[in-house]
Amino acid sequence: MSNTMYKNDTDGNGGTGDVMDPHLVVVSGMPASGKNFAREYAARHGIPYLSTGDLIREEAKKRGLEPTGRNLAMITDEIKGRDRTALTKKVLERVEKEFPDEPLVILEGMRSFEEIELMRRKYPVTVVAFVAGRDTRRERYLKRGREDDDPALFDARDRRELGYGVGEIIALADAYVLNEGTPDEAIARFDEIVKSCMKKVIKERHVKSRC
Repeated sequence: MSNTMYKNDTDGNGGTGDVMDPHLVVVSGMPASGKNFAREYAARHGIPYLSTGDLIREEAKKRGLEPTGRNLAMITDEIKGRDRTALTKKVLERVEKEFPDEPLVILEGMRSFEEIELMRRKYPVTVVAFVAGRDTRRERYLKRGREDDDPALFDARDRRELGYGVGEIIALADAYVLNEGTPDEAIARFDEIVKSCMKKVIKERHVKSRC
């Protein structure tokens, strides 16, 4: 399944000649819960993917800082201290400029329900939470070896994420991916969710095309 195929199915704009807003699939979850599977899925199927984490890493590069966990946390706290929705606003600007006629865009990195509400003022949104037990996440965290992962900061990172409000997003999510099994099982579940969203997009665009 590819976004290109579905763009053809929906005729890009439902045959109305007007650009229709994309459906946003927002991926959330605690650190090492498996959100990276959504990125891999998007790349495999040609679906646009935007992450607030990527914006933070870009900001660190501009400042000449190494993308360590401490530096990224510092930049995130600084930006969110000024405006809790600042990063999401930047992501939405990119959606509007770069992907206005895409049927579906996957977003990742929103940490408060305030950000979800902001997106829902303009776009249809489906929130998908990846969940895994704490011991499972810790084990993955220690093994994955990402540049911004600091084993000594795992517990502090969990507390920081909860402080941002990610727990509320997970609790109020529209769909869940239980990631305690194999990667294939998690990706298959995410595929079911995305296909369900695409069916909604096709239906909505066909209805609008008849109006």
